[in-house]
Amino acid sequence: MTVHFYNSLTRRKDPFEPITAGKAAIYTCGPTIYNFAHIGNFRAYMFEDLLRRYLMFRGYDVKHVMNLTDVEDKLIRTCRETGKSLKELTEFYAQAFFEDIDTLGILRAHAYPAATDHIPEMVDMIKTLREKGHTYEAKGSIYFKLSTFPDYGALSHIDADTLRTGGSGRVDADEYEAEEARDFALWKAWDEDDGEVFWETELGKGRPGWHIECSAMSIKYLGNHFDIHCGGIDNMFPHHENEIAQARCATGQPFVNYWLHCAHLMVDGRKMSKSLGNFHTLRDLLEKGLDPRAIRYTLLATHYRQPANFTFEAVEAATQALRRIRDFRIRLAETTGEGDALQEECAACEKAFVRDMDDDLNISGALGAVFNFIRDVNKKLDAGSAGREGADNALALLDRLDAVTGVFAEADEEAAPQEILDQVAARQEARRNKDFAAADAIRDALLEAGWVIEDTPDGARVKRA
Repeated sequence: MTVHFYNSLTRRKDPFEPITAGKAAIYTCGPTIYNFAHIGNFRAYMFEDLLRRYLMFRGYDVKHVMNLTDVEDKLIRTCRETGKSLKELTEFYAQAFFEDIDTLGILRAHAYPAATDHIPEMVDMIKTLREKGHTYEAKGSIYFKLSTFPDYGALSHIDADTLRTGGSGRVDADEYEAEEARDFALWKAWDEDDGEVFWETELGKGRPGWHIECSAMSIKYLGNHFDIHCGGIDNMFPHHENEIAQARCATGQPFVNYWLHCAHLMVDGRKMSKSLGNFHTLRDLLEKGLDPRAIRYTLLATHYRQPANFTFEAVEAATQALRRIRDFRIRLAETTGEGDALQEECAACEKAFVRDMDDDLNISGALGAVFNFIRDVNKKLDAGSAGREGADNALALLDRLDAVTGVFAEADEEAAPQEILDQVAARQEARRNKDFAAADAIRDALLEAGWVIEDTPDGARVKRA
């Protein structure tokens, strides 16, 4: 079996064929560290975490680089509004970002290059583009000339000639509307609105444009030509389109083979907006008492190319799913004796999981395969036909799949001692024999001893009262 990804560049599912056998180089667009990241941002980071984890599961040596945008229009505006320095602002929110991804169980990238640490690389790339005839200057700023790159629009499948161009045909803003195809700023000449944010370079006094940052840093850490570039669908045009133009014109090489984009996250069926009262950071949700693992599950469970809808009902459903997994693990931990080794069930589950994940990270199907496995094994546990070896095999499978999803983790509850498990088994036998008086007596005795029995759809389980 081969992993396939939907490649935005080709608009089809392509088999993953890395540039270097056994290795996968991934660049993902990281946060602009001027505020706390919101759950829409984390939807993208969660998809990228799943991608990386699955490639590792399939045996690839993955190198993951995520940039930190620490100089950009929004940051400079926030500095003006708060009176804080650029360094003070970005260090605070960078630390908050790392705390948040750790809370959600998102693996940290191997490198987090910050834009302000790579000004020389950006200057060198702009100089190369200038030497090759891809730039022009106006009022001290340097712009990329779109007309020098005929392939512009290949990623977003737009015809740049049909899009509106406004005014001078160039734009200074780091972000602009999707109907505007303009020559964009590579280097912005300093003006008084920038305050203390500038660098003195061979290009003059100023700062880099947003788009050049990712091109320069991805090439530094992953090379001129690498495997996978990810981001939200809103980054496809113009940001990723501009990245391609800059990189290919500077190096003369293909740049990226696979472009993966995730769809937007809606909240309660609407676009997330502070004015609608449905704008949430991770910290907002934690303050409401939501379990971070349930938030992770909610953000993970919808296929990355499908628009996802975040609701508190969805988080509650995720909580129930996690409880079902927890209860199953506890039942397995408490299983004793001889019986079915569950080898056939484990093999079938893993095969179905891999089949679905190989199909462009079809997490919905993969999760479904695991819950079907839980249902089938619970039936064997109910019948008393699964033994200790089978329980160990099932637990080992869940641990392997947890390395991909981060939601099948080992339960942290206290395991019941053998004498308690024996009484639970006796109660189950009494219930099968319809001796409900005896079953109730055992239940009451267990409760007095500090253990409570829960009768769940997946069978009886016992935990500390």
